[in-house]
Amino acid sequence: MSLAQFHDVSLPMPLALAASGGPERRVEVVPLAGGGEARNAVWAGSRRRWDIGSTVTRLETLQLLVAFFEARGGRLHGFRFRDRMDDRSGTLGAPVSAFDQVIATGDGAATEFALVKTYGDWRRRIWKPVAGSVRVAVDGIETPVLLNAATGVVMLTAPPPEGAVISAGFLFDCPARFDTDRLDVNLEGFGAGRVVRVPLIELIG
Repeated sequence: MSLAQFHDVSLPMPLALAASGGPERRVEVVPLAGGGEARNAVWAGSRRRWDIGSTVTRLETLQLLVAFFEARGGRLHGFRFRDRMDDRSGTLGAPVSAFDQVIATGDGAATEFALVKTYGDWRRRIWKPVAGSVRVAVDGIETPVLLNAATGVVMLTAPPPEGAVISAGFLFDCPARFDTDRLDVNLEGFGAGRVVRVPLIELIG
């Protein structure tokens, strides 16, 4: 993922808590003469979309949204977004374990490994882990690492031996941006208001 035009700040939690949305896939479906169909995956993985408009009802929250939107320049700059339905290496609500995800196999030389989360056959690159949450194990033994929280790469002090299983656990944010350059804010009385729609889209590599 390009790190250009990305602000390493988080969307305020009051705006993120009640977001609606989820993963989007791109599949071409071609009808066949016999009544069947052929399907082809255009994207190797998925891209997530959300809407946070429903979270914004109080005047204080509206002001928070406007300030954050202005500071990002609308669609110009990305930011961290915590997707509460999928924000960790393990199951929802479970504590992070160093054995949640197998991220690599040692080759005797490499010391840097990208964090990933596996969904069936698809391995999703984790670009924005939460600092302080990452735990790593080599062949079942937890080991200290250095983390580049901006790229999701962990660095070991020595290369794991060839064939060693490297696993990790972590919390993570999604790199995202606003998918609009305009906010339509409606004031509905003292201390209250709403915005009809505030779309967000995940930034992917």
